[in-house]
Amino acid sequence: MADHTSSTPSIIPGAEPLSHVAGSTTGVLVLHGFTGNPSSVRILAEAAIAEGYDVEMPRLPGHGTTVDDMMTTGWDDWFGAALQAFDALADRCERVVIAGLSMGGLLTLSVGGARSVAGLICVNPVARMRSPEEVEMVEELIADGMEILPGVGSDIADPESFETAYEGTPLVPLRSMFFEGVQPRWEQWGDLEVPLLLFTSEQDHVVDPADSSHLAATYGGSVDHVWLKKSYHVATQDYDKALIVEKSLAFISELAH
Repeated sequence: MADHTSSTPSIIPGAEPLSHVAGSTTGVLVLHGFTGNPSSVRILAEAAIAEGYDVEMPRLPGHGTTVDDMMTTGWDDWFGAALQAFDALADRCERVVIAGLSMGGLLTLSVGGARSVAGLICVNPVARMRSPEEVEMVEELIADGMEILPGVGSDIADPESFETAYEGTPLVPLRSMFFEGVQPRWEQWGDLEVPLLLFTSEQDHVVDPADSSHLAATYGGSVDHVWLKKSYHVATQDYDKALIVEKSLAFISELAH
């Protein structure tokens, strides 16, 4: 009998998606970041469930398994999965709030531009196009046959916490995120008008805090910008995670009433 297990890589423990039907009028969509998986934002999903909300937390295509699995995916796959999860919530809820970390923040903003949403929550989002020099460097590495760079995961100040992200950064999907995800949108944040709750770590070794500053300065609606003093990039698993949960739940509750 043929062995087909190699074609379907197993999911990293803790990286499972989550779908919760509570019968609430408010739904919460929770989105993880590039090379990460649902484990990094599970705390937000579970907190929303505990408050009685409907929740969808997809595992984005190519994530939560192996880097090789991610090599064949790109922005359209991840954005499509986010839209599908949003639509599932919108079908059963009167309003939907979206929360995302890193690329999940970019997806949050992108879905917010494509659907009718109640509010957006971004944690250290990717929100600016990279410099021509950085783009050229990635293009040259790809042209030279380089496929994977060292990973950017687990940028966490708390030594007791660890993110189960990939150990490598796949370059072709990275290029897709910037050219298909960021470039068409990063100068259009002014078109978004729903309330935005924005968390930014003062020290972030993955996404420059200037991304958040650009978003806050150009956003079209109200912005509550919360600066995190104790956490690095994966703030939802770091010292400020309780603060993020508390402020996010208060934000969602206000929109739900």
